[in-house]
Amino acid sequence: MTQQHHQFQFRHIGPNASEQQEMLDYLGMASLAELMEKALPEAIHYRGASLLPEAISEDDALGRLHEIASKNRITQSFMGLGYYGTRTPGVIKRNVLENPSWYTAYTPYQPEISQGRLEALINYQTMVTELTGMKTSNASMLDESTAVVEAMMIAKRSAASESNVFFADSDLFPQTKALLEHRAEPLGIVIRYFDAANNQELDEECFGAVVQYPGASGRIVEFENLFAKVHEFGGLAIATADLMALTLITPPGEKGADVVCGTTQRFGIPMGFGGPHAGYLAVREKLERTMPGRLVGVSVDAEGAPAYRLTLQTREQHIRREKATSNICTAQVLLAVMAGMYAVYHGPKNLKAIALEIHHKTSALAKVLVEVGLELEHSHFFDTIRVLTPNANEFYEAARQKDLTMLLVDDEILGISVDESTSWHHLAELAAAFGARAPRGEDATDQLKSHRQSAYLEHPVFNTHHSETGMMRYLKRLADFDYALDRGMIPLGSCTMKLNSVTEMEAVTWPEFANLHPFAPAEDTQGYMELITELSSWLSDITGYEAVSLQPNAGSQGELAGLLAIRGYHRSRGDFQRSICLIPSSAHGTNAASAVLAGMDVVVVQCDEDGNVDFHDLTRNIAEAGDRLAALMITYPSTHGVYEEAVVEICDLVHSAGGQVYIDGANTNAVVGYAKFGDFGGDVSHLNLHKTFCIPHGGGGPGVGPVVARSHLQEFLPGHSMAQAELPKYGPVSGAPFGSASILPISWAYVQMMGNEGLMNATAVAVLSANYVAKKLADAFPLLYTGKNGLIAHEAIIDIRPLQNEAGVGNDDVAKRLIDYGFHAPTMSFPVSGTLMIEPTESEPKQEIDRFIDAMLAIRAEAQKVQDGDWPKDNNPLVNAPHTASQMAGEWDHPYTRQEAVYPAGAEPKGKYWPPVRRIDGAFGDRNLTCTCPPIESFITTPSRISSS
Repeated sequence: MTQQHHQFQFRHIGPNASEQQEMLDYLGMASLAELMEKALPEAIHYRGASLLPEAISEDDALGRLHEIASKNRITQSFMGLGYYGTRTPGVIKRNVLENPSWYTAYTPYQPEISQGRLEALINYQTMVTELTGMKTSNASMLDESTAVVEAMMIAKRSAASESNVFFADSDLFPQTKALLEHRAEPLGIVIRYFDAANNQELDEECFGAVVQYPGASGRIVEFENLFAKVHEFGGLAIATADLMALTLITPPGEKGADVVCGTTQRFGIPMGFGGPHAGYLAVREKLERTMPGRLVGVSVDAEGAPAYRLTLQTREQHIRREKATSNICTAQVLLAVMAGMYAVYHGPKNLKAIALEIHHKTSALAKVLVEVGLELEHSHFFDTIRVLTPNANEFYEAARQKDLTMLLVDDEILGISVDESTSWHHLAELAAAFGARAPRGEDATDQLKSHRQSAYLEHPVFNTHHSETGMMRYLKRLADFDYALDRGMIPLGSCTMKLNSVTEMEAVTWPEFANLHPFAPAEDTQGYMELITELSSWLSDITGYEAVSLQPNAGSQGELAGLLAIRGYHRSRGDFQRSICLIPSSAHGTNAASAVLAGMDVVVVQCDEDGNVDFHDLTRNIAEAGDRLAALMITYPSTHGVYEEAVVEICDLVHSAGGQVYIDGANTNAVVGYAKFGDFGGDVSHLNLHKTFCIPHGGGGPGVGPVVARSHLQEFLPGHSMAQAELPKYGPVSGAPFGSASILPISWAYVQMMGNEGLMNATAVAVLSANYVAKKLADAFPLLYTGKNGLIAHEAIIDIRPLQNEAGVGNDDVAKRLIDYGFHAPTMSFPVSGTLMIEPTESEPKQEIDRFIDAMLAIRAEAQKVQDGDWPKDNNPLVNAPHTASQMAGEWDHPYTRQEAVYPAGAEPKGKYWPPVRRIDGAFGDRNLTCTCPPIESFITTPSRISSS
C-alpha cells in the first residue's frame, strides 16, 4: 500500500480530512459514506467490487508511462494525408502548451476576463481568413475531416439548390471520405465522387462540391471552372486546403470558393497519433450566421474602448437546440492559440520560407527519383509526390529499415510527403532506399501550378514578435489579461473545472507520444495500443459498460457517436421507423443538435418543479411515439444537479417500449465509484475526459468524449479503416482512429494514481463541497432544486430572479461583480434562465470555497443596499462591475467609493486581478461584426468616436 504522503488523491482533493469533517459537521453528517448514502438513490447505488488497479505514486505512474511510451517506435514520417511533422517553437511550447495560464482556462464566455485568449483567437481567425482569401473564419474546429462535414452542412443549409447530392473530390483524404459517407447517410445526403481535374464529371445538380487543395495524391488542380459550374447548379463551392501551401499557391477565396476548411496541425502542433489539432473553417460574406462553432468578434466596453468577445452566440446549441447549425461544442482552442502564435512568431516572410523549403526539398527528391527511372503520378505538386512502381513493397521496406515511413497506397503506388521536420539527411536516406543519389539544394525546381500574388498577414501583430524575448513577453501579457485556474476558483456548474495536475500533463509532450502519425504501421504503435486498452478497460469498469470507443474528440462527438450507434442497432433489426428521440427540457443544447444530426426527430419531455423528468409527460410521449421510439437522452445526475430517484424506472419504461437509453455522461464526476450507468439502465453514454477525468479545458478545448456502451451496441461504435487495432466496421466520427490520442495519458495517469478509493473520495468530496456551498448560501440565494433528504449532487443552482425583481440586480451583474472579488462566475442561465449554477469540484481547498461563499454573501449585502435605496439601481458597484485600474485613475461620479469598487469587503488586496476592460457591449459587437485583427488605429480612437460610429 502506498504511504499517504505518496498517495496522489491527497494532492488532487483540495479539503484535507479535518476540513472535510468541518464541512460534514456543518451539514449534520458524520462521514462521506453517510453523505453519499443519503444523497444517492438506493436503486442505483453500486456496492460491488472494482477491477481498477491499485493507486500508485506520481513517480511510479511516470515510470510506467515511460515504459509504455518506449513501446512506440518513432520514425521519420513521409505519410502525409493531412498529418505532418512540424517544429513547435520552444517559446510556444513552454509558454502556451505547458503553461497553466493557457491550458486551465475556460471557454471565454466571460469576455472581460478572457481578453488574452480572445486576442489570440482573433489572431488565429485573421491568419485563416488571409491565407485562405475568405471573409470570416470561426475560432477553430475539431479536425480537418469533421470540418469538411461541417462545410457540407453549411452548403446544405445555404444552397439555392434543393438537391440532396454532394460531390466530393476523389482525391480527398481517405479518412475524410469515410467521415463524409457516415455523416451523410442519416441526413439523406448522397455523396458522389468525381475527378476535380475534369469538371465534366460534375454531371448533375448538387447543393455543393468539395475539392482537396492540394489533393491527397499531391496534385494541384485549377478549379475556377469547377466552382463556376457548382454555382450554376445553385450549390456552394468548398475547398479543403493546406494553409502551408497557401503561402505559395493561389488561395481558394480568390478562385470563387464559398467555404474553405482544413487543419492547422502543421502550424506547430505535433501529430500526436491523431490529435488534438485545430481544424479551421472560413466562409465568404453573408455565410457568417450559418457557421458552426465559436466566432470571436470586436465590440466595445462601457467606456467605448475596443474589446473582444464571442459574437453571434444566437447560433449556439444552448439557444437553438435542435435548430442549431451544428452540435460542435469543444473547439480545440488551446491548439488554435498555438497555431495562431506559430504564425505570429514566424510572420509572413518566415512562413513563406518554411513552405518554400518544403517545396524545394520535395522537388529535389522528385528529380533524383526520376533520374533512376521511377515514374511520378503528377507533375505539379507542393509537398507530396506519388511514385508508381511495381516494387512499392520492396522500396517501402527498404526505407523502413532506415526508420523512414512512406505511405504504401497499394502494391504499385508509394506516397511521399515532405514537411518542416524533413532534413536533407532524411531525403538522402530515402533516396538511397530507391537506389538514387542524395538530393541537393540545386536540384530544386518550381513544380507549383498556381502562384499566389496576393499579400497576407500584414497586420503588425504578425510582423512584430519575432524575437524570443518579444514573443515571450507578448504571451505573458495576454496570459495576464485572463483568469484561469492558476489564479483561483472557476465554479462552473456542468463544466467541472478541477485540477489538471502537472504529473498528468507531463507525458503529452514526450516525443514517443507527440511525434507518431495516426496511420503509422501497427508495429510502431504498441505503446499507444497498450495505453488505449488499459484506459478503455478502466472506463468500462467505472461505467458498467462492456464496449468503449476513444475516437470522439469532443463530448458532442461522443453524443453523436452514441446516437448513431442506437440508429445502427435499430436499423440492423429492421426497425427503420424508430426515429423519435425524447429529450428533457433541461438537457444540454448539444443533445438535441446531436440527435438531429443522427437523423432523429426530437420530442421534448417536460421537467417537474423539483427538476426531475416529469414522469407523466414522459409516459405520455412514449405512448404517442409507439414503435417510432428510438431513444431517450437523459443526463445523470440531472442537469438540475440532483440525483433523480426514478431513473431506474424511467430506463425500464423506455426499454419496455423498445427504445434505448442514452445517459449523457457530462456529470459522471458525481457518480464515479458509487453508481454505474450500464448497471442501472443505460445502453450508451459519452464521457467528458476534459471534465471528470482531468484533461484540461484549454480555454475551450481540447476535449475527448469517449462513447461507452452495452455489448449489443458494440458493433455500431465508431470504426476506422486505417486503425492499428480491430475496430467495428461502422463509420467514423473523427479523422483519426483514436481521436485526440496524445492527451489520453492525462486521464490514464489520473485513474492510475487515484485508484478506486481515490476516485470514490473525489466523487464524495465534490458532492460534499456542493452541498456545503448550497447550505451556506441558502439564506441569501434560494436553492432551486434539491433531491433526496434535501441534498444535491455535485452542483447547486441558485435563483437570482428574486434579486432581479427586487433590486434590479440580475445574474449578469452578480457574475461581473464576482470579477472584482477575484472570481470567475458560475454558469449563467443554464439550465434555467436567471440562475447561477455553482460547482466547486473536489479540488478546491476549503479556504477558497469559503472565500467564494463570503464573496457571494457580500454581493447579496450590496444588492440589499440597492433594495434599501442606499445606492441607485442604475449606479452601484453591481451594475457597473467589473471595475478596471484605468477607471480608478479617472473621474469618479459614483455613490460608492473607489475602495468599495475594487477592494470590496473580504476581497484579497494582494494579488488583485485587474480586468483589462470594463463590461462589454454584446449587442454592439453583433451589429458591427468585426472578426479579424482590427486596424491598429482603432485602439487609439477616442471613446466618443467609437460609440457614435
